[in-house]
Amino acid sequence: MKLQKLLLLFSIISSFALFGQERVPGTNYTHFQLKNKQDTIDFVVADTSFNEVKPILLFCQGSQPIPLFIVFDDGHILSAPLGNFDVQHMKLNYHVVVISMPHTPVVVNRNLLNRQYSYITDTTHQYSYSLDYLLSDYAENYINRANIVLKYLQKQKWVNPNELVVSGHSQGSRIAVGITALNKNVTRLGLFGYNPMNRREQLIRQARKSAEQGEITWEKADSIQEEQLEHYKVSQNEDSVKAHPYLTAWKSFSKSTLDELLQIDIPIYIAYGSEDIAADPCDLLPLKFIENRKDNLTLHRYPNLDHNFFPVNENGESDHSTRGFWQEVMNAFIDWTRK
Repeated sequence: MKLQKLLLLFSIISSFALFGQERVPGTNYTHFQLKNKQDTIDFVVADTSFNEVKPILLFCQGSQPIPLFIVFDDGHILSAPLGNFDVQHMKLNYHVVVISMPHTPVVVNRNLLNRQYSYITDTTHQYSYSLDYLLSDYAENYINRANIVLKYLQKQKWVNPNELVVSGHSQGSRIAVGITALNKNVTRLGLFGYNPMNRREQLIRQARKSAEQGEITWEKADSIQEEQLEHYKVSQNEDSVKAHPYLTAWKSFSKSTLDELLQIDIPIYIAYGSEDIAADPCDLLPLKFIENRKDNLTLHRYPNLDHNFFPVNENGESDHSTRGFWQEVMNAFIDWTRK
């Protein structure tokens, strides 16, 4: 099965050609576009000059069709996936790469996005995602697209092909695991806010935790868990997914990636906040690595931080009045890759 996937990926990669390369206006990023008859893959490199040979660091962003750049009313342009990072520190040793979400424009005005900064087709409806995006929103597609981009980049004169770092946050961490499992050129893997288990189990654990803390009754927890199990059954039904495209992602990303993770032999770095319920299972990962006689895991739990590495106050609420700790978290990972 794995060989068949690799052969299919190779045939897909061979059909793509570079369609464009230009600087993103108002930024220090270069926009590349790979295209064939079936798909267009947009990605950016956090550089405008390619005179220095460096390895690639690919960052896989999380879920939702969030554009790579958001233009605000005052003309300010935000790099959405990398806006919280110390990109200059990352660029010292790497060409930093981010791939656009499928069927999502690279640059979008803020007024065309919903409250979560996702691109929508109708601004009067917060979840009016395009059908093309919904049908493309599954793990295998993201993994294939990423490996197509990496294949192209590693042929460029300004890229050191002997080192390749892949990283991801939240849903992007699942994609990063999938990329690494298939791409033997990857030399380091970084995962942030990673849940190695079934995505549904996070919601079931959340209901239990809420009941334990007295936020809801145990009867309410039972009801929530039963709903999640029923929804999981529906999302695993092919006919249901065809009828309701939004279930595509639920079907794909509800699968555990633990087995894939344990098959990876290169150094793995995982960072997560102690208050991030999605990443709770990471506490148990060392047991799995020991059982499989593997010692390639570095685990870093950050106390009192949430899924996006913002501090959590005494009421259990994320404090977004601060800039958070993404820079420190990512820089620690970057420094680890250089050891």
